[in-house]
Amino acid sequence: MAASRVRQCYLLCRIAGINVTPRQIKPDTVLLGDTNNTLQTSVRFASRNSDDTQDTQVHIPVERLTVSYSRSSGPGGQHVNKVSTKAEVRFHVKTADWIQEDVRQKIFEKNHNRINKAGELLVTSELSRSQHRNLSDCVQKISAIIAEASKKPHEPTAEDVAVRAARLEKRNKERLKQKKIHSTMKQSRRVDFD
Repeated sequence: MAASRVRQCYLLCRIAGINVTPRQIKPDTVLLGDTNNTLQTSVRFASRNSDDTQDTQVHIPVERLTVSYSRSSGPGGQHVNKVSTKAEVRFHVKTADWIQEDVRQKIFEKNHNRINKAGELLVTSELSRSQHRNLSDCVQKISAIIAEASKKPHEPTAEDVAVRAARLEKRNKERLKQKKIHSTMKQSRRVDFD
């Protein structure tokens, strides 16, 4: 109901000549399409300190994924009890040759709680009442995991190194100064019996 009203408002604005861009549910992740049994996903991510975002193309071959559906939990009445909409997508991480070796290793390190004893990464989704939307959500989660693992760490600039060295030197001087103050206070308390 709400989607049809949004669509009507969008069409009315287009007829009136007002340029409107529809909002997406997840602004950081956009599904591009399904061509030749390969889901091509574009994932954008940025670090906290920088304003620039990096785009990564992640190609996920659908034939390498094991997809299964089961009954979803939560509210939904009779629909939940009758229809299997929960999507479970899994793939074997060690044999996934479509992912680079170092990225596979980082996936193992960062997502060890999602990987079972057989070495399969398990991703589930039960957000929607539709199998297709839940499958799309699982693929987006997998692409986000891959993008997170393929992110290069921030290399410090010469200015960052200089600032850290200056802070360390200042901290060390302050520590020695406090140590000297404490030492003189202790010496002033000492009583000489000679």
